Amino acid sequence: MRAEITTEKAGERPSVIRALTDYVRDVRVEMSKVSWPSRRDLRDSTLVVIVMVVLVSIFIGIVDRAMTVAFEALIKMVG
Repeated sequence: MRAEITTEKAGERPSVIRALTDYVRDVRVEMSKVSWPSRRDLRDSTLVVIVMVVLVSIFIGIVDRAMTVAFEALIKMVG
């Protein structure tokens, strides 16, 4: 964590350029702390996400179709 700048007068805002350079510096420091996944981990996680999306889509499609058929049967019984 970096120390706050104390040379500025109390109540004054830093210049836009100064604020931008501080922000970029802080982002670079934080990005160096990130633990990036390996290519294999990323591929495996992506595959899991794709498979789960397909499975959930199939499940929702089946439930939707079943509900549609049940609702149409109910309408025919009532109407």
